[in-house]
Amino acid sequence: MQNAVDHVAGYDYGAAGLATSPVTMKELDLLKQTITFDSEDARYLRVAGSVLEDQTESIVNLWRGVINSMPHLACYFKDAQGNPDEEYKSKVKERFKQWIIDVCTKPYDQDWLNYQHEIGLRHMHEKKNKTDGANAAPYIPMRYVLAFTAVVNDTIKPFLVKKGHSLGVIEKMYKAWCKAVLLHVTLWTQAYCNAEW
Repeated sequence: MQNAVDHVAGYDYGAAGLATSPVTMKELDLLKQTITFDSEDARYLRVAGSVLEDQTESIVNLWRGVINSMPHLACYFKDAQGNPDEEYKSKVKERFKQWIIDVCTKPYDQDWLNYQHEIGLRHMHEKKNKTDGANAAPYIPMRYVLAFTAVVNDTIKPFLVKKGHSLGVIEKMYKAWCKAVLLHVTLWTQAYCNAEW
């Protein structure tokens, strides 16, 4: 299973220069408890990773198709003149593909927590566009980040069924995936929120 990449532009997971997440490991543990993410979920998430790793192109193409079909979402990948920034879209797509693998394979440790903070910042004014030198919209509203979670979760099951696992295992993979995505997106919202997060 793919765990380390050198070919994805702007992917700097574990880099020393990343800011430390303001979320503590204790807060992360409480968040995992709240989501009811446990060791069984972690185990089935790894199984999901082995199922999804060679399907990331198709998965992200599906998600991007949804984004591109909705002008209120597609605009976040266009330049000031309203033209799609294809280079920016391509770079983000590769990181999105890597994110699928990371969701399933990375240990939820300090490096992972720091990178979730970085992803959150990359949706906000502070870092949106800067990683890729893009000239697209300066931030993505939190409401769309949260709402798109439905697409990410609702569309994943057809990909989970493709490797011949039993229905019971597929359901466990799906449940683990949905919890993990919710955990990731919840952490991203910290960048949007004040100290009351």
